Parts: sequence; C-alpha cells; structure tokens
Amino acid sequence: MKTLQAHLILPPDTNHHGTIFGGKVLAYIDEIAAITSMKHAGGNTVTVSIDSVDFLSSAHVGDILELESMVVYTGKTSITVFVRVTAFHVETGESTLTTESFVTMVAVDENGKPRPVSQVVIETEEQRRLFEQVKLNRALKYMKNK
Repeated sequence: MKTLQAHLILPPDTNHHGTIFGGKVLAYIDEIAAITSMKHAGGNTVTVSIDSVDFLSSAHVGDILELESMVVYTGKTSITVFVRVTAFHVETGESTLTTESFVTMVAVDENGKPRPVSQVVIETEEQRRLFEQVKLNRALKYMKNK
C-alpha cells in the first residue's frame, strides 16, 4: 500500500537560493511516514528514528514536491517506511528525484505503550530490495551497538 502527497513549493518554504529548506522536506517526510505507518498499524504510531535521509538534488519555488511512501519492513511493534521525494517541474513536465529516506515508527496503544503490528507483505521486487536493505542496516546497527 502506497501513500502519496503533493506540495507546491512557495517562497516562504525556501532559502535565499530559492530552494526548499531541508527541514521542510524532513517535516513532509515525517508526516507521510506517520500516515503510512498508521494505515498499516490501524492506529496511532510515533516516530522512533529517521534512519537515513539522502538529499540528492534541490527543488525550487514553483516546483511541485511529490512524496511517495510505503511500508518496507516490520518488527514486532515497529514499522519502517521508505519515502521517495521528487520535484515535478511544471514548466518542463519533468520530474527529478530529490530525496530518499527510511523512517522507523512504532505502533502505540491508547496509553502510548508499544503494541504489535501485522507483518509487511512484500508484493514487488522494489519492496523486496528495500526490505533486504533495511534488514541489513538493522543487523549492522545491532552489531555496532554491541
């Protein structure tokens, strides 16, 4: 299940170069990750970590920022969401990949305590690749923290 969002980049969203603030993009990433994880969990989730963010190119005033997210990994209570951000350039009709990110969320009950989630169902080759990437990153993180 994918979640989609779009935002028109306006002057207040940008820096003195006319490009969108990275913090604004991070806020959009956190928001879509929350929506995606809540849909999967069937209830509230909270952000545990933004595992990685790669800013690959910039987006400018007048571009349409398009975010696409999907659940790519689940633990007992955690949900890892992959977010891809592209800039749609209205004047040319072209899209440019601007950002990719992995965000880990945890499902919580009405008392804010972690609760179990259903396991992710891998449906595409892209999901399988991303699942394996998260699994490897989690193993490396675990080994680093030992």
